[in-house]
Amino acid sequence: KMLFGIKLFNYWFWGYICFLIFLITMINLILFGKPGSGKGTQAEFVKKKYDLIHISTGDLFRNNMSNNTDLGLLAKSYIEKGDLVPDEVTIKMLEAEVNTHPNANGFIFDGFPRTTVQAEILDQFLSTLNLSISLTIALEVDENLLIDRLISRGKDSGRADDQDRSKIQNRFNEYNNKTSPLINFYKIQNKFFKVNGVGDINDISARIFNTIDNNI
Repeated sequence: KMLFGIKLFNYWFWGYICFLIFLITMINLILFGKPGSGKGTQAEFVKKKYDLIHISTGDLFRNNMSNNTDLGLLAKSYIEKGDLVPDEVTIKMLEAEVNTHPNANGFIFDGFPRTTVQAEILDQFLSTLNLSISLTIALEVDENLLIDRLISRGKDSGRADDQDRSKIQNRFNEYNNKTSPLINFYKIQNKFFKVNGVGDINDISARIFNTIDNNI
């Protein structure tokens, strides 16, 4: 009986150690970047490099609404009235998506959080899974360069909002106003890092990888 008890303890002990190692090695990342910064492209590179799950709130909304899920229908009801979708609806979509990947190596959160309230809600949810945000990375690109890049893209795509300098600048101003408190939120936790987003795509990826590897 004593031998059986020792074996059982060993199984439990090493199982617990493996679980702790799994939690420690998980990477939960938030990417920031103004429109045209290449955030979506770099998110794909990071996803492949570290085998992470990329969660885009834009994709979550589209998938839920196109599939007429309960949350999708609820979100649609707010949007059709011209109202903002409450944080509770968005976080429930995000929670559902995270919970479908129990064995994930980590997550890239794209488009959420956008406010400090949302960041606090995300932290609370992750804590219920014994997880936390590992770090946040902001791609830094000069706004004038981004404007030129978006206007060029707008000519190819035909998007009117990408061809008007004043509209693009308004989007940047809104981004700056919204993300400034968020940046401070993660700076206090020593989880905010800037990465130069100008140059060759592979060079930018290398900078991001170095930032992740040196800070997890």
